[in-house]
Amino acid sequence: MLKFVLTKIGMAALVALTVSFISFILLFMAGDPAIAIAGEGASGEVIAAIRSQYGFDRPLLVQYVDWLMRALSGDFGMSYYFKAPVSGMIAERLPVTMTIGFLGMSFALLLAIPMGVLAAAFPNTLIDRLALGIAVVGQAIPSFWFGLILIVVFSVNLGWVPASGTRQWTGYVLPMIVLGYYATPAIMRLTRAGMLEVLSADYIRTARAKGIKPRRVLFKHALRNAIIPVVSLAAVQLGFMFGGSVVVETIFALHGAGYLAWESISRNDLPTMQALILIFAMFYIAFTFLADVLNAWLDPRLRTA
Repeated sequence: MLKFVLTKIGMAALVALTVSFISFILLFMAGDPAIAIAGEGASGEVIAAIRSQYGFDRPLLVQYVDWLMRALSGDFGMSYYFKAPVSGMIAERLPVTMTIGFLGMSFALLLAIPMGVLAAAFPNTLIDRLALGIAVVGQAIPSFWFGLILIVVFSVNLGWVPASGTRQWTGYVLPMIVLGYYATPAIMRLTRAGMLEVLSADYIRTARAKGIKPRRVLFKHALRNAIIPVVSLAAVQLGFMFGGSVVVETIFALHGAGYLAWESISRNDLPTMQALILIFAMFYIAFTFLADVLNAWLDPRLRTA
């Protein structure tokens, strides 16, 4: 088990290093950062002075190593547009993104797991088809379109919840639904598949033959074993949610890390973009690592390795 964990840590570090390097190179290839700082109408002398001041005239690999060393200590530099430390801005915005992410995952689990259990308990029935239909719709609808529909219906027409803002807890309701519904199809299908496999096992038939109540067989014996891969998938989906919050936060004007990413992209703020790409990637890597470790811990063959 220890060898497995150490191997996964090494792979996670390598993936994070690769992501940081590729994103750094691609962002610099997208445009001259000196022009972004000086403005489109700046003279050549001003652009050259800025390029020398910020070290953009150095080899790209040297710039990357310098940025990486500072990033490892938590220093992502100064924002070109906001003129503030990037680390401070991200620390201020990140709680909103994390709140939406965890609320969205909670909503997805509360919706997907009961649907998957019911679909497996009544296979090839109207309940099963309805659950699969909801999953298909959730996978087919773009998040931005779904968010706009919810705003029109529940904010504009009905006035039940605000369309944006986080001053009240109700401001998180619509973003939670949009982000959570995105993860619902995968979790529901995996729950259904796992339940169908478990319900056909010998020990389930034995439990039924002993006269145990169907509800107890379904939830205590079957769901307990079928839920294991769902927990791992939920961890991976949570990593996706933090990256997908860019669209959701932009639609609902929530000033989290995702909205900060949109602002930095639209204003060509390279230090902020580099930091956010690395942080979003680290979230995904961390949750994937936790999912792998959880699977290994639950697998007796790997637990003793």
